[in-house]
Amino acid sequence: MSLDFDYVLVGGGLSNGLIALALLARRPAPRVALIEQGSTVGGNHTWSFHETDLGDAERELVEPLVRRTWPSYDVFFPSRARRIVAGYTACDGSRLHRVVAERFARAPASELLLESRAAVVQPNAVQLLSGRVLRAGVVLDGRGFASSELEAVHRGGYQKFVGLELELAAASPVACPVLMDARVEQVDGYRFVYVLPFSHRRVLIEDTYYSLSPELDRERVRARVLEYAESRGYHVSGVAREEHGVLPIPTSAASVPNSAGIAVGMRASWFHPTTGYSLPSAARFAERCAACSLSELPRAASEFSREHEKRVGFARFLNRLLFGGFAPSERRHVLERFYGLPEDVIERFYALRSTALDRACILWGRPPRGFSIGQMLLGDRTV
Repeated sequence: MSLDFDYVLVGGGLSNGLIALALLARRPAPRVALIEQGSTVGGNHTWSFHETDLGDAERELVEPLVRRTWPSYDVFFPSRARRIVAGYTACDGSRLHRVVAERFARAPASELLLESRAAVVQPNAVQLLSGRVLRAGVVLDGRGFASSELEAVHRGGYQKFVGLELELAAASPVACPVLMDARVEQVDGYRFVYVLPFSHRRVLIEDTYYSLSPELDRERVRARVLEYAESRGYHVSGVAREEHGVLPIPTSAASVPNSAGIAVGMRASWFHPTTGYSLPSAARFAERCAACSLSELPRAASEFSREHEKRVGFARFLNRLLFGGFAPSERRHVLERFYGLPEDVIERFYALRSTALDRACILWGRPPRGFSIGQMLLGDRTV
């Protein structure tokens, strides 16, 4: 049976978008099909990373998607304020879509199928709802999970958020990103606000919760974003766009169902268990994918999963402590203590490269305020 494509990528999220870019740039004359049920690749999302999260090759891959890079970022807690001098970068879905569409337009043997839904996914073929069958050397399944499916897949807590990109009538009161402002009222678990000042008159503010419930009251949280903006001196003239999400904060390995194709991205649990950051892992696998032959790819994906599991075990353990050992109102003390550690320890934790000494540094000493062995023993059954 002749093949229509070498690679068929199901789902047009971050992972498959980066895989497509890497294949089209690095492989000799690849035939790639990318299937996305929506009208754009990447959707309405913002992805960020720290400068030490990526190697040179990964940074080159994502460079066209970069919206803004800052030389430092701030964190604020009731008893701690700190500026971390380390590069921080934000990318967005609109740039991912534009770059992917341009690359496919220059690759006549490849095809970008938007507003197309996969009805049947097999290891070497995908049938669309339209009836069309795409035969491939390999199928990569990057469809992820709907928020309603997370409880059946992941055990632990959730990071949920609503973000508003705001247009300002006056200059933004901050020029440096705020990764965590935990000086806000602690409701529904650990709550903090995340701020990205893209320009003097454009800022993204996200209200985020580390909660045991995946329920997200978007209207209520949206109102809290605007309340925060007003209380911090942002003169809002309009809302340019809104994004929201519910991400897993797992305390153990996911019970991911078998996929007919090779599972990638969030579907394969390739993300940071504590922060939810997925771009570094997606970029690393995209480069790995482009570096190996078609026949080597299944083994390369299995090896990547094993490597990732070794990286994330400590972070999942910390998640168990966070959700199991602290009452919801006390969880911010854990992060407050974490941001008192040396900068290189913080950087390696974000990059999932913590050393044995780093792990000892994070755990050593008096526990953060609010830790309870009783809470740990009697904690929520999901932890």
